[in-house]
Amino acid sequence: MTRPESDIDLFDIRVMENPYPAYRELRDCGPAVWLTAHDVWCIPRYADVRRVLRDHTTFTTAKGVAMDPAVNEATSGPGRANSLTSDPPLHEQIRRVTAAPLLPKALKEIKDEIEDRARALVDDICARGQVDGMSDVAEVLPMTVVSELVGLPDNGKESMRRWAAATFDAMGPMNERGKAAIPQIRELHEFCRTEAVPGRLKPGRWADRLFAAAERGEVPVDQCPGLMREYIGPSLDTTIFGTGHLLRLLGEHPEQWQLLKQDRSLVPGAINEALRMEAPIRLFSRYVREDADFDGVTVPAGDRLLVLYGSANRDERKWDDPDTFDITRKAGDQLAFGVGIHTCSGLHLAKMEMSALLTALLDRLDGFEVGEPEWAWNNTLRGYARLPMTVRPSAAPSA
Repeated sequence: MTRPESDIDLFDIRVMENPYPAYRELRDCGPAVWLTAHDVWCIPRYADVRRVLRDHTTFTTAKGVAMDPAVNEATSGPGRANSLTSDPPLHEQIRRVTAAPLLPKALKEIKDEIEDRARALVDDICARGQVDGMSDVAEVLPMTVVSELVGLPDNGKESMRRWAAATFDAMGPMNERGKAAIPQIRELHEFCRTEAVPGRLKPGRWADRLFAAAERGEVPVDQCPGLMREYIGPSLDTTIFGTGHLLRLLGEHPEQWQLLKQDRSLVPGAINEALRMEAPIRLFSRYVREDADFDGVTVPAGDRLLVLYGSANRDERKWDDPDTFDITRKAGDQLAFGVGIHTCSGLHLAKMEMSALLTALLDRLDGFEVGEPEWAWNNTLRGYARLPMTVRPSAAPSA
């Protein structure tokens, strides 16, 4: 088959604001499409994205998940890799350590705390009426709970969000956003090397446990700075942006809110459907180790491809009426958090936080409205910087 090509620039602001027509065009173009704007392949269809994510042997992350060779060199390999940028057996070794506090059994210990904080958050916004759905709602639980659990020194804790955004910007092309991220990435690396070290970390918290695991021989000591970035980078923005999308979708679809009010069992479905509609991570790259065939289109060994999560989650080959927000849809196999060995290790915590917040909102609100959001432009992430939100508290809190 002739190589399908497209001149779509996935990093153009106009495409980033509303990528879904471009995604549909790419899906119609072919199962694997060469992007002439960036000299890289993209995989836009659900079945093919799922295949790539599940086949870590052919489509490896061990050579990095960024588009820029220098960024991949700095974030993969001995002493630099984390669970995302490693293959087995190193991947399993890292994951056993970094994912331990994020497993459902471990998270039970903080479930009550998260729910208490969610109720306090909603009490606060009920008293105020008009709030920013991002800084006053979506950011609160991740920024308080997660940052405390990671246990960085105070100067690192204050910079987590900035470093995380830069990390994701650097995974895209070296456009203005990518170039602006590099000094901040260097700052993050230096912090992990010199300040996020035993004696300066909060005892017993996630970061401190990395070095304890290294002392027990469970992971190489020189791997700890790379693993530290795993907690600092992905642990905040994906949850924050996913929550922002959930709020906007429910605010714009009051009939779906009423369904939730009538049937709380739909809460997990509402979260999955919001993640399907608006994946917080737009894409990551993979390195192709051997020639791969996609329905007659050959992606050669040595090339890179972009895995388009947001496109896969709106693929009409998989979903009926994919552009409609429907919380009764069975969307548990949406790909916002990936699938396979590199499934996001924080997905259980993210869903716990989103569920606690949504439950608290249902307890206290008749409904809420949202205004036009202000976008937080990022090469890899999709989310809002601000989201105007007006809440309508119930006459009395639910029992």
